[in-house]
Amino acid sequence: MSFNADIDEIVAENRNRLLGAHPSWKRVRLREVAVLLNGFPFESAKFRKDKGTPLLRIRDVVRGQTETFYEGDFDRTFLVQPGELVVGMDGDFNSALWRGEPALLNQRVCKITTESSRYSPKFLEYVLPGYLAAINAHTPSVTVKHLSSRTISDIPLPHPPLDEQQRIVAEIEKQFTRLDSGVASLKRVEVALKRYRASVLKAACEGRLVPTEVELFRKENRSYETGEQLLQRILKERNEKWEGRGKYKEPYAPDLAELPSLPAGWCWLAIDAIAFVTKLAGFEYTKFVKYDSAGDRAVIKAENAGSTGFNRTDFSRVKHSTVANLTRSQLMAGDLLMVFVGNVGNVARVPDDQPYFLGPNIGMIRVNSADVSSAYLEFYLRSPSGRARALGFVKAVAQPSLSMGTIRMIPVAIPPLAEQQRIVAEVERRLSVIDDLEAITSTELRRATRLRQSILQKAFSGSLATTVGPGNL
Repeated sequence: MSFNADIDEIVAENRNRLLGAHPSWKRVRLREVAVLLNGFPFESAKFRKDKGTPLLRIRDVVRGQTETFYEGDFDRTFLVQPGELVVGMDGDFNSALWRGEPALLNQRVCKITTESSRYSPKFLEYVLPGYLAAINAHTPSVTVKHLSSRTISDIPLPHPPLDEQQRIVAEIEKQFTRLDSGVASLKRVEVALKRYRASVLKAACEGRLVPTEVELFRKENRSYETGEQLLQRILKERNEKWEGRGKYKEPYAPDLAELPSLPAGWCWLAIDAIAFVTKLAGFEYTKFVKYDSAGDRAVIKAENAGSTGFNRTDFSRVKHSTVANLTRSQLMAGDLLMVFVGNVGNVARVPDDQPYFLGPNIGMIRVNSADVSSAYLEFYLRSPSGRARALGFVKAVAQPSLSMGTIRMIPVAIPPLAEQQRIVAEVERRLSVIDDLEAITSTELRRATRLRQSILQKAFSGSLATTVGPGNL
């Protein structure tokens, strides 16, 4: 769809507050101070990935580089140089100074060259995005949005004197430099917190976060259970619970020769030995499940298991009566969820705040051993080593995936239950601190974005730098 509103009315409304102008400034149509060049429809049959002349396409405007080349003759008029202003004319109407090497201007991208004696290219770089965003907001979106060069040329730009434009640009860049420095620091904090989160889980699942049971027993001069004894007790419990399920099936046993050694008192076993694993049957889902915004049961899907655990995105809902026949898909608090298609390997624990129903592309792991904490198993599967072991079973097909069978085969390092409980308490304490710091960092980054907008709003209303008289004629 194309823009068909009145640009002057949009500027007068100034809803995004980026279209203002000081009373002493006049306005000028962009076409009066700049030349627009529409891109050329280069033959797609001559597009290449590794040879030819770089080709600037819509998707390259923001990222400032291209992976497409054109092997053929061309008019040098359509060659964009680094530092020239380009605009994507479909989609989000982005603009940016081209940061890549000289590249050909493809169709649906335009280049704007200002008359520098009247209008600063840098001032236009800062002022134009606000107008493009306003045009985008007033363009129907039933299909892909389209921007015309005529609409761009009609934009009534604020036109302060050239020396004032230059002062405004200098002040914007001074403020942005300070802001960018702060944002860079915040992003470094984000990266450090992400690494610390991983290191906490890694240490926890290698017996280095809290004192082990063996260390405590030795300190108190007591005997302790070996890892082999723990393993045999877990397997015995599994055998005893098998009654009524037919012939006993030995659980999958991981190859210990391929696994690292563990702290004393720990053992290796597969998820198959300690949990029931299932997924939603597709035919049952189609037959019984009906989404209902007024439903009393939230459906957990792959997007609800994020890289840091349970993700409370908007849930689809169903009525309990519609899924009553899917008994294996009624989730319980503490059940673990593992994504097996999409973001494969992401794990989350079901909270106890409401009834949940198992949705598509995510498997359920229900711990059924009295010697294993589901919280510990979650942290293990989210740890770098646990995640690596899970991903080691991913099938290398068009869409990477895990089967329920391979999930059952994932090896898990298990300490005694009392140690698991200490590990869980300490991990939760540290992750709570990390969560708080990440929330603060995220809040400050959003504040930085708002501050950037505020700087531009002040700049284009004439209150960021001193305004000294009427605009140029």
